[in-house]
Amino acid sequence: MARGSENTGSGASAPDRAAIGSPDVEALPPEDAAAEIVRLSTQIEAANLAYHQADAPEIDDATYDSLKRRLQELEAAFPALSSAASPTQKVGAAPAPGFRKLTHARPMLSLENAFADSEVDEFAARVRSFLRLAADAPLAITAEPKIDGLSLSLRYEDGRLVSAATRGDGATGEDVTANARHISGLPLELHEAPKLLEVRGEVYMTHADFAALNASGAVSGSGKPFSNPRNAAAGSLRQLDATITAARPLHFFAYAWGATSEPLAATQFGAVARLGAMGFQTNPLMQRCETTQCLLVVYRKIEAQRASLGYDIDGVVYKVDDLALQARLGMRSTTPRWALAHKFPAETAWTTLERIEIQVGRTGALSPVARLAPVTVGGVVVQNATLHNEDYIAGRDATGAMIREGRDIREGDRVMVYRAGDVIPKIADVDLTARGAGARPYAFPNLCPACGADAVREPGDAVRRCTGGLACPAQAIEKLRHFVSRGAFDIEGLGAKQVEAFHALGWISEPADIFHLGERHRDALKTTAGWGERSVGNLLGAIEQRRHIGLDRLIFALGIRHVGETAARLLARHYHDWPSFIAAVDEAHDEASPAWAALNAIDGVGTVLARSLTAAFAQPTERAAINRLVDQLTEIEPVAAPTAQTEISGLTVVFTGTLERMTRAEAKARAEAMGAKVAGTVSTRTDLVVAGPGAGSKAKKAADLGIRVVDEDEWLTIAAS
Repeated sequence: MARGSENTGSGASAPDRAAIGSPDVEALPPEDAAAEIVRLSTQIEAANLAYHQADAPEIDDATYDSLKRRLQELEAAFPALSSAASPTQKVGAAPAPGFRKLTHARPMLSLENAFADSEVDEFAARVRSFLRLAADAPLAITAEPKIDGLSLSLRYEDGRLVSAATRGDGATGEDVTANARHISGLPLELHEAPKLLEVRGEVYMTHADFAALNASGAVSGSGKPFSNPRNAAAGSLRQLDATITAARPLHFFAYAWGATSEPLAATQFGAVARLGAMGFQTNPLMQRCETTQCLLVVYRKIEAQRASLGYDIDGVVYKVDDLALQARLGMRSTTPRWALAHKFPAETAWTTLERIEIQVGRTGALSPVARLAPVTVGGVVVQNATLHNEDYIAGRDATGAMIREGRDIREGDRVMVYRAGDVIPKIADVDLTARGAGARPYAFPNLCPACGADAVREPGDAVRRCTGGLACPAQAIEKLRHFVSRGAFDIEGLGAKQVEAFHALGWISEPADIFHLGERHRDALKTTAGWGERSVGNLLGAIEQRRHIGLDRLIFALGIRHVGETAARLLARHYHDWPSFIAAVDEAHDEASPAWAALNAIDGVGTVLARSLTAAFAQPTERAAINRLVDQLTEIEPVAAPTAQTEISGLTVVFTGTLERMTRAEAKARAEAMGAKVAGTVSTRTDLVVAGPGAGSKAKKAADLGIRVVDEDEWLTIAAS
């Protein structure tokens, strides 16, 4: 790890000077060399900890550099004695051509958010209900600061760090192994650890280090100073040249784990304590509570310390302490049921709304954006904020009821900006006392600003939408930007800016055109500013790699309204492959068909999403564009089957009636974990019905259709298999 330039140490101690003046390496017998390597490594690691964690350097920079040079000489002369855990391995990694992708053994999920105290009580009540625990039954929950940094997963095998990956899309992250080795205090070797252990936590930068970094003239990818410590940490870790990361003061808090060959402990608190014993930095503010009242006391205490911690936090995370209960609670599609992030209140500031601009999204939605006089909100300079829709600007909600006591928002107004729980600033209020006499109410456009087509607002819809479809350049660009986004095709070297440029040149107007870039525009691309033989080759190679794509990514990439990443995964998991999916969607266009009923029966899919999906595929222009895209793909990878086949793998299961020994939610989660599809209605596609007391019409319909019906006892036998 590279040292900073500040020198506040008092000089080297006598042993340190002695180390520098040791005999030539060639004269040392191997046993003496081994002893000196251990001693030097220990001294350098101690110096790193003192400098980067305690901010209290014990030796000066010149002495530190001399110690490190000596260690490098010894390792070069005795290569058999060198180790991947050596301090010398934390500097000088060769630049990588790009980040490869690593698949997480267990998904890195996000957390459910809460903003009010009452939601903490609701969280505990949901946990108790799911587990069927009495209101007075013990339920321990941990509380710890929510670090505002970059999530990282570290994989150790036989105690050695073998890989490190960012969260990415939760399933696949960026391989940043070379860079992670440069994080201050991060152990490269573990003792008394499981044979396999994935440690998860947050990479962050302290306020002091962030200020020093910006003062040094270092810049972000945009060429500007970093806007906040989180961005600085993320930008520093995602460097292709690991020596740049080595020069950045990054830190890591460990608070979770992924795959592991053996349990770390029986509780969350105990497991984190064990990570600390292995050498990881864990947060000292973590506490264990028996009541929600205790959780809220911890929340207030941490909130009061927020400004003095020296690093950014944006809330407190609560986790059920008992790991056996965590396992029973399981996961939703994107969040665990056993955890909650209690966010801090919004941070606000007042500024001037200079103008309102309308942006057109990929579904044609006209979204108003406030362009603001720059203002700092929570340490971030804000110049833009969302205004939601025309009703919000007018001072009313979708039902016509007043918000902000009916105060509308006008260009030139003095407005309150806030940020809470996400990075998108919003307008909270307006100061009527500062409104100019000439300010006029904002007239929301009824024509698309991008193409001039009618912008209509359908009954029940909160937004106005352009009717231009693919003929609208704004929608085309937004659809293309979405297509290459991280959760979709994620083509290396083809981001939003490149998409816009290629669209402006007339090279791409729909996703299929991307796969024709090589045959149609290779020569022209080589002569385009910023491109050359190598970069063009890399781009076209990355495009070719994406002719092989997962079904869930393809569905999400189509940009169909209401079909986000979670819904795309649900659909891909249910239909398994593209031919089955497309056939089912075509048949479901008839809402009287069994396919329509089956589509709506998928847990997590409702009428609104189903109609949006079938309408998109029934639109001739849209369908033709989808077909042209699919023709360019060599393989659409089905959703992988569960690694362990079970009695109900691939079957469709319906739960009905009251379960007495397992809650309905727990039973559903268990069935999905075993590879089954859970539906809400009984149909000819149903394979198994689990019926408790009061099952009623669903059990009768299953019997009429000849579907296997089991009681709770038999279900528990199946679930235990």
